[in-house]
Amino acid sequence: MPAGHAAHRAADRPALLAGRRCAAYNFPMSLDSRPLAVFVMGPTASGKTALACALSERFPLDLVSVDSALVYRGMDIGTAKPDAAMLARYPHALVDIRDPTQAYSAADFRDDALAAMQRISALGRVPLLVGGTGLYFRALQQGLSDLPEAVPALRARLAGEAAQIGWPAMHARLAQCDPLAASRIGCHDAQRLQRALEVIELTGRPLSEQQRGSQVRFPWRVLKLALLPADRGELHARIARRFDAMLAAGFLDEVRALRSRADLHAQLPAMRAVGYRQAWEHLDGLTDAAGFRDRGIFATRQLAKRQITWLRSDFGARQLDPDRPRSAGLATDALRLFLGARAG
Repeated sequence: MPAGHAAHRAADRPALLAGRRCAAYNFPMSLDSRPLAVFVMGPTASGKTALACALSERFPLDLVSVDSALVYRGMDIGTAKPDAAMLARYPHALVDIRDPTQAYSAADFRDDALAAMQRISALGRVPLLVGGTGLYFRALQQGLSDLPEAVPALRARLAGEAAQIGWPAMHARLAQCDPLAASRIGCHDAQRLQRALEVIELTGRPLSEQQRGSQVRFPWRVLKLALLPADRGELHARIARRFDAMLAAGFLDEVRALRSRADLHAQLPAMRAVGYRQAWEHLDGLTDAAGFRDRGIFATRQLAKRQITWLRSDFGARQLDPDRPRSAGLATDALRLFLGARAG
């Protein structure tokens, strides 16, 4: 080959390779016509609400809460619920929709969330689901298996056993027959522990095996943003500061008001929420002020640990460190790319 021709071929090679790369992204492909949705997930005290509100300022997003405690009316301070002014500016669906006497299951949440998402999409906007209740996110996207109904006699027997040996011992029992379910459930989460053991006794199969959900395609195309702090120490410091702020804001007075209701008691699922259970025990005289603070902060840290474990297992989520200065910008960039022409 003449030298000149070789030189031209060498000079053309970068353009040729670039053309091949471009062609690789232009192959025919089926368009995903599902409506769009965004999940903002993260452990407690990671800044999920602030990020979701900031994103809703810039994009056509409507917020849906994914939090098993925020559904309850009258439980405001201890749940770090957005205050009235913030909710007026940034409305959240599925906040304050139940009385603390009422149970609220993952199936209830799924029904309510799907209805809210459908309403938002019908208005030409994009639902942004924000929260840290992993069970709710899984139930929403993966569906729920057809589990057996509760059996009052069996439930009463399990509650009686727990009263004798304690819920941590019941958790150890669950860990022997269903380690995966036990890893997802806290050792003091009486409601979920009781249900897991009940299902196993009724079916003879691990709950986790039965919770794999349906294979039906989720009706929305989802961008998942997971706030995962790299520095666990900073997260723990934020948890402690927030708990102290709750105490200063009157958290114990809030729990006193709840205790004054004749229809509320310590065994209700709402009253066993993190922080509330420890406050109730403190007001029963089981701990002093310092012990209550320590127990409340420790329970919150354990909750955050479980949430982080769940989030790390979701390989479809884009992980962002909320303590890095560029995390909000990266979330904004990801959302703008995801929304495309709808980003505005």
